Amino acid sequence: MPSLTPTTTALTRRSLLRHGLAVAGAGLLQACRTPTRPTTITTTPNAMPMQNHEIALLACSGTLPNALQRQHGVDRLQQAGFSISNRNAIDRQYQRFAGTDQERLQDLNQLTQRQDMPRMLLAGRGGYGACRLLQDIDYQRLCPMLKEAGTQIMGYSDFTAIQLALLAKGGVGSFAGPMLYSDFGGRKLSPMTMQHFIQATTSENWTVFTPTPQTSTATGEGIFWGGNLSVLSSLVGSPFLPDIQGGLLFLEDVGEQPYRLERMLQQLYLAGILQRQKAIFLGDFAMGRIVDAYDAGYTLDTVIAQIRSQLKIPVFTGIPFGHIHDKTTLPLGYPAHFAADETGLTLTFSHYPAHSPSGLTLDRLLTES
Repeated sequence: MPSLTPTTTALTRRSLLRHGLAVAGAGLLQACRTPTRPTTITTTPNAMPMQNHEIALLACSGTLPNALQRQHGVDRLQQAGFSISNRNAIDRQYQRFAGTDQERLQDLNQLTQRQDMPRMLLAGRGGYGACRLLQDIDYQRLCPMLKEAGTQIMGYSDFTAIQLALLAKGGVGSFAGPMLYSDFGGRKLSPMTMQHFIQATTSENWTVFTPTPQTSTATGEGIFWGGNLSVLSSLVGSPFLPDIQGGLLFLEDVGEQPYRLERMLQQLYLAGILQRQKAIFLGDFAMGRIVDAYDAGYTLDTVIAQIRSQLKIPVFTGIPFGHIHDKTTLPLGYPAHFAADETGLTLTFSHYPAHSPSGLTLDRLLTES
């Protein structure tokens, strides 16, 4: 495998303006940082030209209940210059789902009937239901079309099931990143989330740094993959979980008791999945006020310490991604290089599909509308 350490250049105001962004990178990043987990980024903005600005919406999981919120997400993306297709998908409701299984499946399979592919497939929201579609997706036809077009696939949470299945069945990578309902349509916009979304999808190289001190000093490279822990662990033993050796496994979740998180990690350990990776990367688990009913001292830190004691590979923390307001964007299924020590953790991504922002007014994503 060739070196996965691309040359990156600091993102300056001049390079932002060259991409049609109206905000200086350094000042915006400072404003976006949280007191406990600041994040800095660098990029190489050499994305391939692409005038296709179509975003096709996917609604593979739960219903999007608030009509104003889902329309707000559509409006914001249209104001940035994107054209939105499959709009009706986000208005459907069947039981707890955004349509029947067949309707939600058709969001994906109908793409194989097209002459050209969208610039991006954007998940409406998470919830539950994507796993019910996995057996009937037309991977044989869909995956080659997505790869050839360089279509970017964006989402997280329950959408992890679709992302993992596409990677396992056809080698199609994706992005862990913002979704229509909670992020683009949210009542309070996150400038950090929007800024990272823009830069990750329009730059050929993407570096995320978090100053969270790490317990291990290490460097390495591999395929960065993973997503929601609950969803990923539920696919163990199925053909829809990628078999990646020497990878960089990323995990996040929301609202789970510490013992449940450990049980899912133990499932991955007993299946031999954790041991086959080069390193484990943990994002945000949105613990909030969750306290173990039997032992208040049994926390996420306890879980992390336990899994570290079982593994001979490093377990890194502090990745700013999960069910949180301010989140980065992470390429999944593509090469990455990491470097970690007591000063923090750096992740550099490469060889993922990036598209020129030419013709878009992406600065409109950075301000409230």
